[in-house]
Amino acid sequence: MPGGRLTLEDRRRIAGWLADGLGYAEIGRRLGRPTSTVSREVARNSASGEYRPAHAQEAAGHRARRRRRASGGEPPEVVRGFVAEFAALLAATGLPRMTARVFTCLLTAEGGGLTSADLVRLLRVSPASVSKSIGALEAMDLVARRPDPGGRRERYRIDDDVWLRAWQADTGAHGRLAVAAQQGSELFGPDTAAGARLARMGRFFGGLSEQMSGSTVAEAAGYDALTVVAALGHAGRPLTPDELAAALGWPGERARAALEAIRQRPALADPFALRDGESGTVVLTPRPDRLSPVQRAALEKRSAGLA
Repeated sequence: MPGGRLTLEDRRRIAGWLADGLGYAEIGRRLGRPTSTVSREVARNSASGEYRPAHAQEAAGHRARRRRRASGGEPPEVVRGFVAEFAALLAATGLPRMTARVFTCLLTAEGGGLTSADLVRLLRVSPASVSKSIGALEAMDLVARRPDPGGRRERYRIDDDVWLRAWQADTGAHGRLAVAAQQGSELFGPDTAAGARLARMGRFFGGLSEQMSGSTVAEAAGYDALTVVAALGHAGRPLTPDELAAALGWPGERARAALEAIRQRPALADPFALRDGESGTVVLTPRPDRLSPVQRAALEKRSAGLA
């Protein structure tokens, strides 16, 4: 009826009149609707210049369901059960229980997110509890605030890249731990108990950082770092950065950037390590912490026997 929602029949009539070449104003007059309603309907539901009434009807139904869910309908029992179970799992990792419940509600919300009032209603808790949990999630950069298009309130939502940002924050911390632990191992010596423990810690966090970053083989510096390791191993002797660059056919800056990448992320060269040699050369050596003193002694003895 005029003023109500467009029906499938209305949409089919619009498609027919468009095919006859009628303008939006004339179609609106025949339907008893404003011209803007027709123009918005056609713009929203056209593909490749063609208005599709069946697709428009389906999309309208989907939007209506989303509005009903966001406007206050209680979630079904199965959804409430999932939210409770998932929040409990998050709480078991150390996240405060209420913060975990708020986070899970936002995680399972539609794209527009939820207001503070929505969270209070869904969780049946006080506004103060929601506010405290939102503050904790914002401090961890897990939740973003957005203005509510339909009012003066703010909406809270979880952006699509939230996991990437949280992942990168952890990756940076793990990488710094790996470098510091490796430096500590070299300070105490790989044959000491402290040095061995620090070396194991450095290997663990170095490998974790590389796996989490997902960038070792994607970055140009990562590729170049592996090429430098292979070049030094093939040469079998120390080389300066300029000698490396000349042998590889690279600009000098590219070779130096690859060497710096290895110094910043030692796991790139694992199971080898770089150290500074004489006259500005770079020396490739096996990492001493990869083998125990007994293993190294056995290999040296075997090599001497073969010689």
